[in-house]
Amino acid sequence: MKPLELDAIDLQLLDSLQQDASLSNVALAERVHVSPPTCLRRVKRLVDEGWIERQVAILNRDKLGHGLQALVEVTLDRQGAEHLDAFEARAVAEDAVQQCWRVSPGPDFVLVVQSRDMPDYLALTQRLFTQDANVRNVKAFFATRRAKFGSALPLRSAG
Repeated sequence: MKPLELDAIDLQLLDSLQQDASLSNVALAERVHVSPPTCLRRVKRLVDEGWIERQVAILNRDKLGHGLQALVEVTLDRQGAEHLDAFEARAVAEDAVQQCWRVSPGPDFVLVVQSRDMPDYLALTQRLFTQDANVRNVKAFFATRRAKFGSALPLRSAG
């Protein structure tokens, strides 16, 4: 199956959906100036081809009582593939770990962690860092203010 080539309408659809995935098919069709059936068919193709990975709701962390966010650098003692894979599997299994990145150079991983409070964060550190003999160094940066948060990718000629 030949991969879908993106045209201007596809780019407009992607741009609109990444700004507000809750738009109805009719509203989305109006926004990009196509009929609702055409819009539905194109969005389905974008999903089927993998251009759209998933659609989610971004929740208000403060209202839900998850007020502590940290960016955590983790360095392992041994960096063999099996050691990196083992730590990564444990990190991604933790609900508090929102993002897990293998990085280079510097630490082996950067994690984005969301916790209710400091005791919740400390419990996570015990499970994920302290009990792992292969974790050499952990450096946490606690967010004091969020100036920007987004997930939208810039698209060529979307407008």
